[in-house]
Amino acid sequence: MRIVTGLGNPGTRYASHRHNVGFMMVDHLADHYGFSNWKDKFGGKLAEGLIDGSKTLLFKPQSFMNRSGLSVAEVMTFYKETPDNLIVIHDEIDLAAGKIRVKQAGGHGGHNGLRDIDRHLGQDYWRLRIGVGRPRFGGDVNRHVLSDFDKGDLLWLSPLLDVMTDLWPIWVKDGHEAFMTAVAHKAPAPKPTQDMT
Repeated sequence: MRIVTGLGNPGTRYASHRHNVGFMMVDHLADHYGFSNWKDKFGGKLAEGLIDGSKTLLFKPQSFMNRSGLSVAEVMTFYKETPDNLIVIHDEIDLAAGKIRVKQAGGHGGHNGLRDIDRHLGQDYWRLRIGVGRPRFGGDVNRHVLSDFDKGDLLWLSPLLDVMTDLWPIWVKDGHEAFMTAVAHKAPAPKPTQDMT
């Protein structure tokens, strides 16, 4: 069984922030594949369902980004799952907007949600990194991730989430590299503008 965790901050105030793209993705998966209603469990929101016949749990910690680790660890412990069956979806400033990368293990890269999960579970889980780019003109990184996507971002964000959701069974059947390739083909990242840094 896979546990797919989206990272974000709870509440409507944060719902459209770049930092909440992990929440957005698991919401897409839940809606598209007809998961159960979200239930309050383990300090977060939990939904159950099947993707291509594979039992999957979707989870959204509700303890704010920098304290995500404990609730994720509680889910893993309750279901007796190992980190290689955990996928964490999060925003990534070191990827251009609209690009994705999947990897297992590695450092947190300064991402506070990953840092806290590392503290509770180690580093051997999977990460789906969704690029949000860096702020224009060398702007403040925290302000960048804790602000809404720009209107221009919406041109690539919604199609990317739709495509990743549609193609998720490829990851289940054929692995993460096949998934990344298929997504890049169907939802290529936009070309960066000249004023991006």
